[in-house]
Amino acid sequence: MAAETKPVRGSESSGSIKSGFRKLWQTFNGDSRYRDLSLSFFTYVMILLVVGLVMMSSASYAWAYFDFGDGLHYAVSQGRNAIIGFVLMLFFMNMDYHNFKKIRIPFIKRINIPGLLFFIVGALLVAVILIGNDEGGSMGARRWITIGPFDLQPSEVAKFSLIIYFAYNMEQDGRRMNRFSVGIVKYVGLLSIYVILIALEKHISGIMLITFIAIAMILCGGANIRQFLLLGAGSLAAAVGYIILQFNKDGSYVQARIMSWRHPFDDLLGDTWQTANSLIAIGSGGLFGLGLGNSRQKYLYLPETKNDFVFPIVCEELGFVGALAIIIVFFLLVIEGYSIAARSRDRFGMLIAVGITTQIGIQTVLNLAVVSNLIPNTGISLPFFSYGGTALIMQLVEMGIMLNISQQRYVPPRRDEEIDPPLPPPEKIRSGSGREKKNSGFKWYTSLQKGGRSGRK
Repeated sequence: MAAETKPVRGSESSGSIKSGFRKLWQTFNGDSRYRDLSLSFFTYVMILLVVGLVMMSSASYAWAYFDFGDGLHYAVSQGRNAIIGFVLMLFFMNMDYHNFKKIRIPFIKRINIPGLLFFIVGALLVAVILIGNDEGGSMGARRWITIGPFDLQPSEVAKFSLIIYFAYNMEQDGRRMNRFSVGIVKYVGLLSIYVILIALEKHISGIMLITFIAIAMILCGGANIRQFLLLGAGSLAAAVGYIILQFNKDGSYVQARIMSWRHPFDDLLGDTWQTANSLIAIGSGGLFGLGLGNSRQKYLYLPETKNDFVFPIVCEELGFVGALAIIIVFFLLVIEGYSIAARSRDRFGMLIAVGITTQIGIQTVLNLAVVSNLIPNTGISLPFFSYGGTALIMQLVEMGIMLNISQQRYVPPRRDEEIDPPLPPPEKIRSGSGREKKNSGFKWYTSLQKGGRSGRK
């Protein structure tokens, strides 16, 4: 009797929150039906989420009291965002990620979700330039748009949109990705749309992050590496030339950023105030820190302690040991993310996992480099730690998708699996008298072997 076909794990559910909780509970209890769910990835996410909420609450206390007369204002708001994000994480963990390709609506043809999402986010980026506000931005940068009672940051959604759109198109292009016109020109052109729109928002860190995501996906998608490196070298030379020209202009934005980076203690009451106090906070923590809630720099000395500069407060309160432990958890999360990508059952899931994991990894590295003055201040947040509803919710949605991909990973067939009726040896396949038919029969047999089926025991 022929072997029974098993349903794809994770694809049979309706995406309900209740079944998401049930799936987590059964995973913790060792249910074999959900053994492929990456419990380690989920654990790392929850550690970072909980610790991030605690540290953001501590770091933002003084500024919340100064701004609103309530030291827990930002903590309550971020906690509400975390609950929304966690529920959405369970939803997307339980929804087959292939639904991001196309969806059928009654009386309407199938909708190309990646293309529609890419277009909508692009329209929101244009709207930010025209009618956006600068709430939370620096130097008049418009990055938010108000939709009803909510403030949305489209550049955060743009990262997710780009990942889904690139993964969908790269899967469709397949081997054509090796062509210069497809693997390089097409995707660099698509990337440039978002890059130009985000540049008009004066969001340098957003440009850097979305570019790194695109580079990782283009390389993993099958583009010609030599062609890509040549284009990358030319682009890098152009970027360096632009920075040099801007640096030589007196009073330019680039010159101010670079000078405050090179001399962080020269203008303590001006441009270097934030960087200098960040370094003081990091150094004040010592080995084991001053204790949770005992930071001194958060009392209006260090600006943006709830956003980009939350990690210096972590170093001050938890010390080198606590900060190192958090960095290790981030590292383990990224390693497990790429492991999920490597074990993905198809190209679409692999590329989504690569994009999301690269986003978390690069964003973490850039934030740590900024707060420690390894690179100039670009204004980039720390995943799971920095204050921001749009960012946190989107990060948890992406974590849910990663967990769904981990459930549907490729599982090689067991050695004891048998095809019934068993295939005869290749020399006994009777496919005809001609040599061409014999060769085709042999190719058919070997292709089945390569597909993982073992034939006879």
